Amino acid sequence: MPVTYVLAKDFNVAANIIRAQVAPNQIGKLVVELLGDIDQLDAAIEWMRSRHINVSLTLGEIVVDEDVCVHCGLCTGVCPTEALTLNPETFKLTFTRSRCIVCEQCIPTCPVQAISTNL
Repeated sequence: MPVTYVLAKDFNVAANIIRAQVAPNQIGKLVVELLGDIDQLDAAIEWMRSRHINVSLTLGEIVVDEDVCVHCGLCTGVCPTEALTLNPETFKLTFTRSRCIVCEQCIPTCPVQAISTNL
């Protein structure tokens, strides 16, 4: 089923695919950022649920433990929005919370487990 097409055509909701783990005839997982009018977003989510698509809304935030972080920068390579960057002068990790979409790609990348969610 072309879910992102239906979201755009029928609900005027833009779907930005952040991460996808899908295979034909198997259960998969998408991390998607949805953009649109709040009423259209609600209707789109209801439509997906009516088609037996499990929808989980991200309500938490990414947290970086400054006491544990070693500022290696590995997380910056997987961050799709550049919410995690290394300061070019100090080489310290900078986290811009307003840019974060909580895709959680940084969490398994951190070798010292300094990144988590506060769900």
